Parts: sequence; structure tokens; C-alpha cells
Amino acid sequence: MTTVITSPSITEAGDELIPGTPAGESKSWNWHPDVPIQYSPLFCVPLKPLAILKWFANAWLPLTELGCYLLIAIIVSLWVQPPLQHTASLEFGWVFGVWARNILMMTALATMLHLWLYTWHKQDSTYRFLRTSPTEKGAKFLGGDQLRDNVFWVLLSGVSVWTLYEAGFWFAYANGYGSIIGFADNPVGFVLWFPLIAIWSSFHFYWIHRFLHWKPMYDRFHSVHHRSVTIGPWSGLSMHPVEHLLYLSSVLIHFIIPSNPIHVLFHLYWLTLATATSHSGYESLIVGKTGRITISTFFHQLHHRYFNCNFGNVELPMDRWFGSFNDGSSAATRRLFRRERK
Repeated sequence: MTTVITSPSITEAGDELIPGTPAGESKSWNWHPDVPIQYSPLFCVPLKPLAILKWFANAWLPLTELGCYLLIAIIVSLWVQPPLQHTASLEFGWVFGVWARNILMMTALATMLHLWLYTWHKQDSTYRFLRTSPTEKGAKFLGGDQLRDNVFWVLLSGVSVWTLYEAGFWFAYANGYGSIIGFADNPVGFVLWFPLIAIWSSFHFYWIHRFLHWKPMYDRFHSVHHRSVTIGPWSGLSMHPVEHLLYLSSVLIHFIIPSNPIHVLFHLYWLTLATATSHSGYESLIVGKTGRITISTFFHQLHHRYFNCNFGNVELPMDRWFGSFNDGSSAATRRLFRRERK
């Protein structure tokens, strides 16, 4: 499979990369974490048990992004979700209710993040990757405006496809398709399935993403997402409907692995709501005077900046294994551009 060559050259991107210095020291970056950036310790050889425990603690314990999505999934499943006996037939009422709930959650999260970070500037430029804002104008966007373009694709297509998958699960479960497990059935497996969803999602995302960067797929579909070089909260789920179908198909694993509706909701929220945070353009949100919540990574920011690297996620080192990892250094950036030109 050939990766499409669509990324701007280093000169066109406005960078002045000096060999041996971090890419983050180029003029285009406002802030960056220490480079070279690292993957999670899950697949380090030899294994580092303490580092792995610390990684999971930082990802899942209170005041973390994943912890918030898990809490939302539990609340929705217990108190908002229509009972399965009501979803045995596809009726407008309950399907519309699921769609409206998803519209409300997506709109609330993306709007508040955009207002907080880019309209009210409550955090100024602290932990902000790029100097530019996700408010570009141009003919490549619907209506000539990036924000309107992003909102259109997220709400019209993204939430609709998300609801299609979700409603499909409730209809299937109500009619006996797929195995549902409860916490009492297998407490250890019930809990471990949550972090394992991260591994599966990373694996699935890498291969779907590489496929979408194949030139025919990129030109027809994935280019909609990459219109936003400077990304913001509305950019993450801004995709063509075909990409939404492929990207969200990760959740179909729950028809193969016995799961609980809470697992399904958590997985869907990670694939949808989390795009608002992972594409926020900031690594962290400041909480109070000294606290902060990590919401995105420089790893994926580099992909949107250069297009030819970091197709997966930090949980699984797929890019390292297949030669597309950019660790944020000038050496890695130049190596990948040289390979692309060939």
C-alpha cells in the first residue's frame, strides 16, 4: 500500500528545522513536550511492570479524561439508556432519543472546549501546540470557514453514523444477537476489558488510518478530515461519512467479545467525544492553580502537521514497527520526508 504524498514540505510548512534540534524549536510550534516523545511502556522489552502500572494509573484514576468517559458511560447506561425490551424493534422514538442525546453531548463538549480555549482564551497559550487557531478561512472549507465546515461534518455525518452503530447494538442485544456479560459474571474480565479496548482501538485505528492514506481513499474521503491542519475541538470528528463508517467500525469487536452495554458506550465515547479533546490543539487543560488533565498528545499533532507519520496511537507502537514513527525530532521529520520524496 502506498501512502499518499500530500503533506506540506518543511519549507512550505514555515518550519526552520535545524539538524540535531527538536522539531518543536521550529517557528511553527508555540509549545511542545520534551522530545523525543515516547510510546506507552506496555510493549517495552524487557517489561517494566512499575512503569506499566504508573501508565494505567495516570490514564484511569480520578481526574483523567478516560475516567470521565467511563463515568459518563456508567451514568448513561444506568439512568438514560432505554431498556433493551424497548429496543427490540427499530422505532423512531427511541432511536431519535439516542441521536438527540449524542448531539447534545458532542455539541456541549466541543463548544465549551472551543469557547474556553479559542474564544475566551482562558488558558492563553499554555500547553498549546501551534501558534495558529482552528478558525481558518478558505475555499477548501464548506462555506469558506473551517469552524462551520467542521461542525457540519461532525453533527450531520459523525453523530448520525455514531447513532447508527449504537442503535444497532441495542437492537441486536434486544433480539439475542451478541453476548452480554455483567460485572457479577466475571469481575476481573469485566474490568480488564476496558483497558484492553484501548489496545484493540489502537490496532484498528492504525490499519484503517493507513488505508485512508492510500491515495484513492485519501483524495475521495480522508482529505475532508485533513483540511484542518490547525486542529480544534470540532476537527476531530470532522470526516467524510465513509470515513466515519470505517473509523467507528472498531466498536464491532463487541459482537465478537462478550461485553456489557457500558463497554459499548465507553468505546463509542472514546471514539467520538474524545476526538474533541484529542484534537483540541492543547496537550492539557489547567485545573485550578496547579492541576492539569492531559487531553491530547504531540504524537497525533505531528500527524496533522506533516500527514506522513504517526498513523496510530501511543498505546501500541505500530508506527515504530512499520517505520512511520515521528518522535518529534528534526532528524525523524527529515527522514520521513526523504522517504516520502522517494
